[in-house]
Amino acid sequence: MKFIYGKQDWKSFERGEENCYLMTNGLGGFSSLTMIGSCGRNDHAVLMACVHSPNHRYNMIHRLEEILCIGEERIHISSQAYEKTEEREEGYLCQTEFAYKDYPQWTYLVKGVEIVRRIVLIQGENSVGISYEIRNFSGEEATLEVYPHLQFVPKGSLLPDDQKFTVELAGIQTVKVQGAGADGDSGDDSAGEKDFHHPVVKGRIASNGQTLHFQTNGEFEEVPLTFRENLYYAYDACDGRRDTGRTAVNHCVRASLSSGETCDLWMVYGITARLPGVEEMVEDMCGHRKELREQAGFRDETAQVLSQSAHQFISYRSSTAKQTILAGFPFFEDWGRDTMIAMMGCCLATRRFKTAESILQTFMTYCKKGLMPNLFPEGKEAPGYNTVDASLLFILAVYEYYRKTQDSILVKSAYQTMKEIICWYEKGTDFGIRMDEDGLIMAGRDYDQVTWMDVRVGDILPTPRHGKPVEINAYWYNALCIMNEFRKFFPEDEKDYASMAEKVKESFEQFWNEEAGCLKDVLSGTKADNQIRCNQIWAVSLPFSVLPPEREKQVVEVVFRKLYTPYGLRTLDPADEEFHACYGGPQLDRDLAYHQGTVWVFPLGGYYLAYLKVNGYSEEAKRDVSRQLENINAALWEGCIGQLPEIYDGGNPVSSKGCFAQAWSVGEILRVYDALRE
Repeated sequence: MKFIYGKQDWKSFERGEENCYLMTNGLGGFSSLTMIGSCGRNDHAVLMACVHSPNHRYNMIHRLEEILCIGEERIHISSQAYEKTEEREEGYLCQTEFAYKDYPQWTYLVKGVEIVRRIVLIQGENSVGISYEIRNFSGEEATLEVYPHLQFVPKGSLLPDDQKFTVELAGIQTVKVQGAGADGDSGDDSAGEKDFHHPVVKGRIASNGQTLHFQTNGEFEEVPLTFRENLYYAYDACDGRRDTGRTAVNHCVRASLSSGETCDLWMVYGITARLPGVEEMVEDMCGHRKELREQAGFRDETAQVLSQSAHQFISYRSSTAKQTILAGFPFFEDWGRDTMIAMMGCCLATRRFKTAESILQTFMTYCKKGLMPNLFPEGKEAPGYNTVDASLLFILAVYEYYRKTQDSILVKSAYQTMKEIICWYEKGTDFGIRMDEDGLIMAGRDYDQVTWMDVRVGDILPTPRHGKPVEINAYWYNALCIMNEFRKFFPEDEKDYASMAEKVKESFEQFWNEEAGCLKDVLSGTKADNQIRCNQIWAVSLPFSVLPPEREKQVVEVVFRKLYTPYGLRTLDPADEEFHACYGGPQLDRDLAYHQGTVWVFPLGGYYLAYLKVNGYSEEAKRDVSRQLENINAALWEGCIGQLPEIYDGGNPVSSKGCFAQAWSVGEILRVYDALRE
């Protein structure tokens, strides 16, 4: 699928900043700008390099300032908001198209000069390629000047106004290009057999302990270091984050051409001395995404896009020397709970089984007292284990992996870890996690928030779920059923998982809310018990049913009536007095709304899987789900193009919020597409 936007999509500067692209490099680094090429967030960047995978990121090249000179006129084709509106660069007025398929591409037309800009990353390297195809029919000489705006600071940090930058040139070298003339056009059929030599300027820029190497075929000029103040970030302002920024400019790259001429200007920046060429990077990115699409094997075009988007969250982790899943861009790291949920769609539904195996093996290594890490170790820091669901979801993920691959070797290697999880949950482990006398799991104590609704603001717990959370006990029941199945590989294991599961099923009756016709959210003896929340949907969607069929159907109907939206499930019934219709503003306001009605995308996957299940996977049910999934196609065009976000407002979910790209959102919807084709 190729996403193409035209001038009607940026009728104003503000409209132009509504959508952005995302490219990742498999190391935790990324490139992301708006569709008019501006930075609408301080986390936007032409090159956000990751110097220690996957979370130690540096905003190296924040943005590009581009000026087209025609005769005596100097016209910005770049766009950027500043705190003072009169300083704003308004190149969007010259922009005619934005397109995104495998990489972003912008087209500009100014007085007979057409410029096409591409930005591309390469997998496994912190390098970015930038190219311009320039066609001059202005009747005058034209020059394009490109000023990279640098930061060289950790992601989210403010560039100090006294930071030093140095430029060191390595001289001018020549690069051999086969089958292309100086203007990038072969000219005739025989030109493909010729070699052409382009002069290339190479060098490096150093600042704040970081080095950025570069090469370009343009005219390179070092300019006096200047700091640009008060860049304005509209999407940080609306969330109460730091809404201004600062950049540094110390060089310019330019290309000039006479009227009637065409030329290609390109530059490559990277943190290693060996830099690829731009066309090599384009070929790498296109080939990589084609491979992802073909391996996933989806026929549906939306599913194909999501299968490519899913891989953008997969990254190498230096501390484990294995792959991991980043929870979301631009904010989140790799978390245990998110990884287990996201992996089932991002890896298993896309048939990237080796990646799934690598991730599962990593988690086995770090299991402690029956708990999987929610945060992986960084440097000398110890892993964080404050999650009740990650371990149970690990068992579910192993089961789904086995169901897909029939790989008993992994099951056998994971069996002892899974058995330890069951034993620790049964006798009790950290964070108040233990099996009660009725067989149900209790979790949470004091100020520990250990389910996915885990917000804590000082002494405030907006969604206190201490007690027996409904989805945790559904996971627990499924974990016991799965262990009972896997006992065939270890008949010597004398633990009676079947009897434990049966006791849980009998006790699960306590969750039934007869008046509401659905499940209680938690058993705690507080008013939170009877709040209607989306967590109950997983008691239906999971492979082993803890409810009788008629009650499963009732749950699905209530969730649809009270919580369903085309872009996700509300986290709380709008009729509840604690419901928040909007998400935004300062941190406190956002945290208080986060799980109090805000629409989350990822539970929508559970809803569709539950709907298919209670309707017997009938053709009619599959048609219903396929029709409703058409809304997901529309969502791909808004926010981060080709991606699914973390959340939407609970009242009127029209604009993506939170992380503009969220792993478990993409993964859970992919599981639905996978179920439809199965």
